[in-house]
Amino acid sequence: MEKWMVVAGVWSMCALCAVLFIRGAAATTSRRVRAAQPESGDAAHAVQR
Repeated sequence: MEKWMVVAGVWSMCALCAVLFIRGAAATTSRRVRAAQPESGDAAHAVQR
């Protein structure tokens, strides 16, 4: 029983690290997309006029 808890703990840590790594890699892509979109402030309205 104790052996299986250790195995499950190791697998859980590997899965958590993989999820956090993938989310971190995806976050930089979404930041670039947000930075490329025009802002909804006064500068955006000035360009449309």
